[in-house]
Amino acid sequence: MQPRNMSMSGVVDLAAVKAAGEAKAKAEQTRAEAARQGGTAAVPPSALVIDVDEAGFERDVLQRSAEVPVVLDFWAEWCEPCKQLGPLLERLAVEYDGRFLLAKIDVDANQMLMQQFGIQGIPAVFAVVAGQALPLFQGAVPEAQIRETLDQLIQIGEERFGLTGIVVDAGAEGAEGGAPAQPVGPYDALLEAAMSALDAGDLAGAVQAYKNVLADDPAHPEAKLGLAQAELLTRVQDLDPTAVRKAAADAPADVAAQIAAADLDLVGGHVQDAFGRLVETVRRTVGEDRDAARLRLLELFEVIGSDDPRVTAARQALARVLF
Repeated sequence: MQPRNMSMSGVVDLAAVKAAGEAKAKAEQTRAEAARQGGTAAVPPSALVIDVDEAGFERDVLQRSAEVPVVLDFWAEWCEPCKQLGPLLERLAVEYDGRFLLAKIDVDANQMLMQQFGIQGIPAVFAVVAGQALPLFQGAVPEAQIRETLDQLIQIGEERFGLTGIVVDAGAEGAEGGAPAQPVGPYDALLEAAMSALDAGDLAGAVQAYKNVLADDPAHPEAKLGLAQAELLTRVQDLDPTAVRKAAADAPADVAAQIAAADLDLVGGHVQDAFGRLVETVRRTVGEDRDAARLRLLELFEVIGSDDPRVTAARQALARVLF
């Protein structure tokens, strides 16, 4: 049985959690400043709309979906509704200021992609977020409905996957997206209390302290990282490592056993082993089992932080097995 005062020092210590949170906040500030100044980090609005074919799909869509939601517009030259929807989506891509990337796919030239997405008619619009394909809508729907759908997509990308989007030149006409709101703190006392509780093995106290911050500022990066860490420790505190690892080895198809073993891998500092175990579990499973493994993997990404290269690599591996 794991001791109640166990540490995460083998994975990401408390100082690293704070540093990661500060780095993420700084990155957001840099993004906003670059967008305002039109600096070298920014891309022109034309880069927000790309043509994609089968050969470049993994590079241009799957890999890019680890940093920004990618909206797929399946169209054809002969499709009259496509001629209405396409320009609208292109305008919104610029207006949303890099919060999503629009990938246009000509179905006549990319029949395999059309079949893989099960498209029966066009225009058809999908999204890919962290490698996961989501159907959005079909046909030339009203602009208000499209905006609502895009807002929900962007919120999911930011809250569940930590996707911050693309930096765009500040002079883009009609740009409204802007950078996410910065923490409204300060929350130094609450964050210090949470870290002290973690050091003392008071996991419930740490969880509550982080939740108190997030109740006021749901996007606070340090609190999100800290909560993910505290919840992981809570899950493993009463596990028998020997029994869990034996169960996982004896039953590779037991999703619950693999998830528990991945938690222990991460606590033990074996980050890539944890990620690899769950990616492989996602590859082997379907339905609710696959979703359970995928969601736990995303939770473990939160523990390490979206800027960690091991998370980036695992997101790409997840994208490959999902397709």
